[in-house]
Amino acid sequence: MSEDGTVRSRISGTPQGGVISPLLANIFLHVAFDKWMEKNHPEKPFERYADDIVVHCMTENQALYMKSVIQGRLKRCNLELHPKKTKVVNFRGETSNKYPRCLDFLGFTLKLHMVKTSKGLQLMTTSVISRKSLSRILREFRSMKIHKIRGNLHVVSQRLSPVIRGLINYYCKFWSGHTYYLWYHLNGRLLKWVKWEKGLSQRAARRWLRQKYKESPNFFPHWQLAHP
Repeated sequence: MSEDGTVRSRISGTPQGGVISPLLANIFLHVAFDKWMEKNHPEKPFERYADDIVVHCMTENQALYMKSVIQGRLKRCNLELHPKKTKVVNFRGETSNKYPRCLDFLGFTLKLHMVKTSKGLQLMTTSVISRKSLSRILREFRSMKIHKIRGNLHVVSQRLSPVIRGLINYYCKFWSGHTYYLWYHLNGRLLKWVKWEKGLSQRAARRWLRQKYKESPNFFPHWQLAHP
């Protein structure tokens, strides 16, 4: 449908935002990409979620070669790589060209990080919550206007706990340290609720909230990761 209201039939593509579009895209890419990779490049591991794909290569030349052949394959399927989002990322090793050292994928940022192991500190690829995801979640907390929820702390917990559990289940499956700022921010909003609801000062409100934590440390799911 155009801006003037006229309707024109389309014989290709799927509607942007259409309910059926992700399903059709997955079916198409399962054949156009997944099975093609398994047949022609079985030695190259990859992950695909809808139209977001990460292919693992050992060297710079391999990465550039795979980018080229994938581009050709998709072109034959009447698809094209996104010119800005498609890139080579170097997580380790020397390269003749300069490439980004981190990658955002499915709400995470993959990057090199010093990790303490049984063999000492080692440079490893780790996943942390992406800045984009963090900003989105903080906006969601703001939109909930937690400090204006009327009722006792049980009411606040019932409202927030399903959201918190979902975030923990997704972002803290392997480790939780990278989400500390998120829970610190949420505790600050709970503190603001106490001040509004109880009419207490900052110090008294913090003391009240900490007492609730001591009485029921599981009252909010995230209190196991960052208590008030």
